[in-house]
Amino acid sequence: MQIRPATEADHAAILAIVAPTLAAGQTYAISRDLDDAAVLAYWLGPTHEVFVALDDDGTMLGTYYIMANQQGGGAHVANCGYMTAPAAQGKGVARAMCEHSLAHARERGFRAMQFNHVVSTNTRAVALWQRLGFEIVGTLPQAFNHPEHGYVDSYVMFRSL
Repeated sequence: MQIRPATEADHAAILAIVAPTLAAGQTYAISRDLDDAAVLAYWLGPTHEVFVALDDDGTMLGTYYIMANQQGGGAHVANCGYMTAPAAQGKGVARAMCEHSLAHARERGFRAMQFNHVVSTNTRAVALWQRLGFEIVGTLPQAFNHPEHGYVDSYVMFRSL
C-alpha cells in the first residue's frame, strides 16, 4: 500500500469513497444530501491536507485529511478524518492511514491529535483508535442523530504525539 498526497487526478476516486459515506449519515456530522461539488469542497477544503491510500495496482483504498484542530492557541493539536473504500474495509487501510497521519502530524510539528466527534456506534473505529493510543476524554451525550439508532453518544478522543 502506498499513501501519498492527493492530486486533482484523484478527485473522482475520492468522491466515490466520500460521497456514499456522507450520504449514509452514520459516521460524520455533516449534511447527508450534499451534491458532488459540496462533497469535494468539504473533503478538499482549504484547511485540509489530503492523502490517498492506494493498492499496488493504483486502486484507491482510502483517503484522509489532516488539519489543525483549532486556530491560534489550539493550532498545535491536529485533527483528521478518514474514509476507507467499502471493498477495502477490514484490511488494515484505516490503521495504515492513521499511522501515516500520526507520523505526518509529528513531522509538521503537531504535539497531539484529537478527534472531536467519533460516533459511539462506530465501534470498529473507536476500537482501532484506542489500539493506536487514543483515549476517550469526553462523551457528548446523544450528540449524533444516527439514521438507524436514533440519538447516540459521540466521543472526543485524544492522544499526545
